Amino acid sequence: MLRLDADHVLRLVQPGDGAPLARAYATNREHLAPWEPVRSNEFYTAAWQERHVDQCIADVDSGRGYRFVLVSDDGEIRGRMNLNNVVRGAFRSADLGYWIDGSRLRRGLAGRGVAELIRFAEDELSLHRVQAATLLDNVASQRVLRSARFAKIGLAPKYLHIAGEWRDHLLFQRILA
Repeated sequence: MLRLDADHVLRLVQPGDGAPLARAYATNREHLAPWEPVRSNEFYTAAWQERHVDQCIADVDSGRGYRFVLVSDDGEIRGRMNLNNVVRGAFRSADLGYWIDGSRLRRGLAGRGVAELIRFAEDELSLHRVQAATLLDNVASQRVLRSARFAKIGLAPKYLHIAGEWRDHLLFQRILA
Protein backbone atom coordinates (compact mmCIF):
# COMPACT_ATOMS: atom_id res chain seq x y z
CA MET A 1 0.00 0.00 0.00
CA LEU A 2 1.37 3.39 -1.03
CA ARG A 3 0.18 6.66 0.52
CA LEU A 4 -0.21 9.34 -2.17
CA ASP A 5 -1.36 12.10 0.17
CA ALA A 6 -3.04 12.52 3.56
CA ASP A 7 -6.35 11.17 2.22
CA HIS A 8 -5.48 8.57 -0.45
CA VAL A 9 -3.60 5.28 -0.80
CA LEU A 10 -2.80 3.22 -3.87
CA ARG A 11 -3.03 -0.57 -3.52
CA LEU A 12 -3.50 -3.64 -5.66
CA VAL A 13 -7.08 -4.71 -6.40
CA GLN A 14 -8.21 -7.30 -3.85
CA PRO A 15 -11.20 -9.59 -3.26
CA GLY A 16 -14.24 -7.61 -2.17
CA ASP A 17 -13.44 -4.59 -4.35
CA GLY A 18 -16.33 -5.35 -6.72
CA ALA A 19 -18.99 -3.27 -4.92
CA PRO A 20 -16.75 -0.22 -4.33
CA LEU A 21 -15.52 -0.41 -7.94
CA ALA A 22 -19.11 -0.53 -9.19
CA ARG A 23 -19.91 2.56 -7.09
CA ALA A 24 -16.81 4.38 -8.36
CA TYR A 25 -17.59 3.63 -12.00
CA ALA A 26 -21.27 4.53 -11.59
CA THR A 27 -20.38 7.82 -9.88
CA ASN A 28 -17.88 8.65 -12.64
CA ARG A 29 -19.89 7.29 -15.57
CA GLU A 30 -20.38 10.68 -17.23
CA HIS A 31 -16.87 11.88 -16.33
CA LEU A 32 -15.23 8.80 -17.91
CA ALA A 33 -17.52 8.41 -20.94
CA PRO A 34 -15.40 10.52 -23.35
CA TRP A 35 -12.23 8.58 -22.49
CA GLU A 36 -13.38 4.95 -22.30
CA PRO A 37 -15.14 2.29 -24.38
CA VAL A 38 -18.93 2.25 -24.31
CA ARG A 39 -19.87 0.16 -21.28
CA SER A 40 -22.88 -2.12 -20.83
CA ASN A 41 -25.17 -1.53 -17.84
CA GLU A 42 -23.88 -4.81 -16.39
CA PHE A 43 -20.36 -3.31 -16.18
CA TYR A 44 -21.63 -1.00 -13.42
CA THR A 45 -22.78 -3.85 -11.16
CA ALA A 46 -20.94 -5.25 -8.16
CA ALA A 47 -21.21 -8.78 -9.61
CA TRP A 48 -19.52 -7.82 -12.90
CA GLN A 49 -16.81 -5.87 -11.10
CA GLU A 50 -16.11 -8.70 -8.67
CA ARG A 51 -15.63 -11.08 -11.62
CA HIS A 52 -13.20 -8.52 -13.02
CA VAL A 53 -11.43 -8.41 -9.64
CA ASP A 54 -10.93 -12.18 -9.92
CA GLN A 55 -9.33 -11.66 -13.36
CA CYS A 56 -7.13 -8.87 -11.99
CA ILE A 57 -5.86 -11.16 -9.25
CA ALA A 58 -5.23 -13.97 -11.75
CA ASP A 59 -3.27 -11.51 -13.91
CA VAL A 60 -1.05 -10.58 -10.94
CA ASP A 61 -0.49 -14.27 -10.21
CA SER A 62 0.56 -14.87 -13.83
CA GLY A 63 2.58 -11.65 -14.09
CA ARG A 64 0.44 -10.35 -17.00
CA GLY A 65 -1.00 -7.27 -15.28
CA TYR A 66 -1.05 -5.25 -12.08
CA ARG A 67 -4.23 -3.29 -11.38
CA PHE A 68 -4.33 -0.81 -8.55
CA VAL A 69 -7.12 1.20 -6.93
CA LEU A 70 -6.88 4.66 -5.44
CA VAL A 71 -8.71 4.50 -2.11
CA SER A 72 -9.72 7.50 -0.03
CA ASP A 73 -9.69 7.45 3.77
CA ASP A 74 -13.47 6.90 3.77
CA GLY A 75 -12.81 3.52 2.10
CA GLU A 76 -14.22 4.48 -1.31
CA ILE A 77 -12.37 3.85 -4.55
CA ARG A 78 -11.49 7.15 -6.23
CA GLY A 79 -9.58 5.92 -9.27
CA ARG A 80 -7.69 3.14 -11.02
CA MET A 81 -4.09 2.80 -12.15
CA ASN A 82 -2.93 -0.18 -14.15
CA LEU A 83 0.11 -1.79 -15.67
CA ASN A 84 -1.42 -4.00 -18.38
CA ASN A 85 -0.07 -6.30 -21.06
CA VAL A 86 3.17 -6.96 -19.21
CA VAL A 87 5.64 -8.61 -21.56
CA ARG A 88 8.86 -10.21 -20.36
CA GLY A 89 11.83 -11.48 -22.34
CA ALA A 90 13.65 -9.09 -24.62
CA PHE A 91 10.80 -6.51 -24.54
CA ARG A 92 10.22 -6.12 -20.74
CA SER A 93 7.41 -3.62 -21.25
CA ALA A 94 3.90 -2.76 -20.04
CA ASP A 95 1.03 -0.42 -20.89
CA LEU A 96 0.03 2.20 -18.32
CA GLY A 97 -3.57 3.29 -17.84
CA TYR A 98 -5.30 5.38 -15.19
CA TRP A 99 -8.29 7.48 -14.24
CA ILE A 100 -9.11 9.68 -11.27
CA ASP A 101 -12.54 10.37 -9.78
CA GLY A 102 -13.99 13.57 -11.23
CA SER A 103 -14.29 15.07 -7.74
CA ARG A 104 -10.56 14.49 -7.05
CA LEU A 105 -9.01 16.15 -10.10
CA ARG A 106 -6.24 18.75 -9.94
CA ARG A 107 -4.85 17.47 -6.63
CA GLY A 108 -1.75 15.83 -8.10
CA LEU A 109 -3.09 12.31 -7.50
CA ALA A 110 -2.55 11.16 -11.09
CA GLY A 111 1.02 12.42 -11.13
CA ARG A 112 1.92 10.87 -7.79
CA GLY A 113 0.19 7.61 -8.73
CA VAL A 114 1.98 7.40 -12.08
CA ALA A 115 5.30 8.03 -10.31
CA GLU A 116 4.56 5.12 -7.93
CA LEU A 117 3.62 2.79 -10.79
CA ILE A 118 6.84 3.69 -12.61
CA ARG A 119 8.81 2.93 -9.44
CA PHE A 120 6.92 -0.39 -9.11
CA ALA A 121 7.54 -1.25 -12.80
CA GLU A 122 11.25 -0.63 -12.43
CA ASP A 123 11.98 -1.90 -8.91
CA GLU A 124 9.49 -4.77 -8.53
CA LEU A 125 8.98 -5.93 -12.12
CA SER A 126 12.38 -5.04 -13.61
CA LEU A 127 10.73 -3.60 -16.71
CA HIS A 128 12.66 -1.65 -19.31
CA ARG A 129 9.80 0.41 -20.77
CA VAL A 130 6.30 1.62 -19.96
CA GLN A 131 3.99 2.89 -22.70
CA ALA A 132 0.86 5.03 -22.41
CA ALA A 133 -1.66 6.33 -24.95
CA THR A 134 -3.96 9.35 -24.76
CA LEU A 135 -6.67 10.71 -26.96
CA LEU A 136 -5.43 13.70 -28.94
CA ASP A 137 -7.57 16.11 -26.90
CA ASN A 138 -6.72 14.66 -23.46
CA VAL A 139 -4.30 17.45 -22.63
CA ALA A 140 -4.51 16.86 -18.87
CA SER A 141 -3.32 13.25 -19.22
CA GLN A 142 -0.58 14.31 -21.61
CA ARG A 143 0.58 16.83 -19.01
CA VAL A 144 0.71 14.06 -16.35
CA LEU A 145 2.78 11.86 -18.65
CA ARG A 146 5.21 14.61 -19.60
CA SER A 147 5.65 15.50 -15.92
CA ALA A 148 6.50 11.84 -15.30
CA ARG A 149 9.23 12.07 -17.99
CA PHE A 150 7.35 10.16 -20.68
CA ALA A 151 8.38 11.07 -24.22
CA LYS A 152 5.91 11.29 -27.09
CA ILE A 153 6.78 8.61 -29.65
CA GLY A 154 4.08 9.02 -32.25
CA LEU A 155 0.52 9.04 -33.45
CA ALA A 156 -1.51 5.84 -33.64
CA PRO A 157 -4.46 6.30 -36.03
CA LYS A 158 -7.72 4.65 -34.97
CA TYR A 159 -5.88 3.03 -32.06
CA LEU A 160 -8.72 2.27 -29.61
CA HIS A 161 -12.52 2.09 -29.78
CA ILE A 162 -13.47 4.90 -27.39
CA ALA A 163 -16.92 6.39 -26.80
CA GLY A 164 -18.26 4.38 -29.74
CA GLU A 165 -15.63 5.37 -32.32
CA TRP A 166 -12.16 4.30 -33.41
CA ARG A 167 -10.07 7.17 -32.14
CA ASP A 168 -6.54 8.40 -32.85
CA HIS A 169 -4.14 8.40 -29.89
CA LEU A 170 -0.79 9.91 -29.04
CA LEU A 171 1.69 7.31 -27.82
CA PHE A 172 4.18 7.99 -25.05
CA GLN A 173 6.90 5.89 -23.49
CA ARG A 174 9.27 6.03 -20.58
CA ILE A 175 12.49 4.07 -20.71
CA LEU A 176 13.31 2.82 -17.22
CA ALA A 177 16.60 0.95 -17.43
